[in-house]
Amino acid sequence: MSSSASQEMLVSPGRSIGIVDVLRRRYLLSLIVRKEVGIRYRGSVLGWMWSYVKPLVQFVVFFVALGVFLGLNKSIEFYPIYLLSGITIVTFFNEAFSNGTRSLVDNAALIKKIYLPREMFPIASVLVAIVNAVPQIIVIVAIALVFGWTPSLLSIAAVILALVIVALLSTGLGLLFGAINVTFRDAQSFVEIIAMMSVWASPVMYQWQMVQRELPEWLFVLYRLNPVTPTVELFHYGLWMPLEPAGAAQIPDLWFYSGIALGTSLAILTIGQFVFHRLEGRFAQDL
Repeated sequence: MSSSASQEMLVSPGRSIGIVDVLRRRYLLSLIVRKEVGIRYRGSVLGWMWSYVKPLVQFVVFFVALGVFLGLNKSIEFYPIYLLSGITIVTFFNEAFSNGTRSLVDNAALIKKIYLPREMFPIASVLVAIVNAVPQIIVIVAIALVFGWTPSLLSIAAVILALVIVALLSTGLGLLFGAINVTFRDAQSFVEIIAMMSVWASPVMYQWQMVQRELPEWLFVLYRLNPVTPTVELFHYGLWMPLEPAGAAQIPDLWFYSGIALGTSLAILTIGQFVFHRLEGRFAQDL
């Protein structure tokens, strides 16, 4: 083999080509996901049952406080489905985003010992969040079937689109804040504030009509531009509206703002990858 040909085959050690590199190492990614899932339930008596118990307990608390005490159960028909579907998609976002931000710091020992694409850790956090969201979706579907839920292709497509948007959005934010968190641990606290606000900045506990009545039109537009808002409404469209609740209405221009949310998520993913790549060289040193 000529020297020129051999030189073309040589690649600088530790050189990553980003998310594409992660996809080329799918087996290693699956190992990390299985490790994270295993750690989550290690030494637990209930094990996977916690994936059902936690969201159900959270649902009961919110349902009693808002549905019973504040009377939303009377004003919003099938409120349990409305509430649980919103909580599920927001919980998926918060878990993927928060764990993605901490993923590099939590795996500092591994990052300092061997080379592997660092993007693998935030992406693994999103996949773990998906694994944990599946039981919650199963619970919602089971309850909705009891109430007479009949799915259509469009309603199923709405749920899938919501999951895709949140997966892309949380991956991009996980890459962005995860990279910053390596040097500035304040990023983790900032993410916790965002996660806390996300529950109330989208129509999870209440209906979007309440926001439209209280805000001027330009603020209502900004409200719909929040990528989490259309994903919550897509879940409502797929799981709650097929029950034909009284007074139910689709948020104005849902599919248009869902498209914007998808584009925003792709833009944030691109920015997150760019910032991650720029800061990656300092990870081992700062960790």
